[in-house]
Amino acid sequence: MSTATPLLLVLDLVGIFAFALNGALVAVRAERLDVFGIVTVGMFTALGGGVIRDVLLDALPPATFVDWRYLALAAGGGLIAFAVGHLLERLGPTINVLDAIGLSVFAVLGAYKALDLGFGVLQAIIVGTITAVGGGTIRDVIIGRVPAVLRSELYAIPAMIGASCAIALNALGIYGLPATLGAAAVCFVIRMVGVRFDLNAPRPRRAGDGTVDDR
Repeated sequence: MSTATPLLLVLDLVGIFAFALNGALVAVRAERLDVFGIVTVGMFTALGGGVIRDVLLDALPPATFVDWRYLALAAGGGLIAFAVGHLLERLGPTINVLDAIGLSVFAVLGAYKALDLGFGVLQAIIVGTITAVGGGTIRDVIIGRVPAVLRSELYAIPAMIGASCAIALNALGIYGLPATLGAAAVCFVIRMVGVRFDLNAPRPRRAGDGTVDDR
């Protein structure tokens, strides 16, 4: 499935805007960044995963630096978060929902782009996952916290599943809006279930934490 179709371009731009808002809102919550810092974090969150994807796929120059709309939406999302972030913060799940939207869209589109360039199934899943979690990882590093992909709720796993669903549907010859949104919806639902019920990937047991014999 070509990543150059109007549908995928629209979804890509939606993901950019959602991730930019998410990253900037996280920066607002950090309470130690000025407008430049907030917008910068938003832009890195929105664009980082796509740049990493294009470098891995040798699809250069990255789409971010070819299409002005990517930069404009990323900067716009950051500015909106700076201007009305205090209002959006009153909506408790806002950041998590935006993050899940970006995660889902990027996982599917990253996998599609890898397939479109002739990469194998496993490579496409890896690229889709990296595309989805790359921006959020950069965001967390910039604001000085352990990346969410390594510590909280289900994050990389939903992205992997979403990318796998996209590839499976593609292999079955199912394309277009239903396939794209269906695969993204699977990722979104799993991510939000993880947030809602505080589910995490398995962690190692520690002596003395009540999960193993401490003798």
